[in-house]
Amino acid sequence: MPDSELVKVLDYILNYSDEYSIEVIAEAVIRRRRDLTIYHATGQLPDPQRMASEITKKINTGLGGSIESMKKSIQEMTVRIIREHAPELTDSQVEELCQAWLPGSEAAKSKKKDALPGNLLLSMIDQFVSFSRGAMNKSVDDNLRQEMGAWPERYWNAFPPVIRSIITDYLKDKISEKDFYSKIGIALDL
Repeated sequence: MPDSELVKVLDYILNYSDEYSIEVIAEAVIRRRRDLTIYHATGQLPDPQRMASEITKKINTGLGGSIESMKKSIQEMTVRIIREHAPELTDSQVEELCQAWLPGSEAAKSKKKDALPGNLLLSMIDQFVSFSRGAMNKSVDDNLRQEMGAWPERYWNAFPPVIRSIITDYLKDKISEKDFYSKIGIALDL
């Protein structure tokens, strides 16, 4: 990194960043250290041109072969990307995300048809978790029940399976609040 860029980064960190920015920067530093450790262990530094060439070859191979081989290549790349950016997700959660996100899959088609907007789902998740943890104001609960009846059950049934799994892990204290919101953000594609 040229010295002028390093000075700009340091100036931002020291003079302009807030608590949220510091958290983001800290996470980026941790991820970069992990990547460098992995790359040094394998003896290969990241090469964007080589990576792009490999992806192009995979896609071209898929086009030259069959639709199924292309779908398999895309699924493998999707799994690799999810694992890279969210290593804490379980195999079943990764599988559910792939089924929901990959174009042409039945889950993706039904998701587009039936899916609630991400910000609405996030609000529902916050309300459900608040209620489940006993932190919801009684008047909010009463209003929701007046409008929707048994709203916790309706919310639960409206959540995709991967969201239910993440909520269950959080409510059983298997994951931290930070991991919970990270996984929810990934699952909702926010």
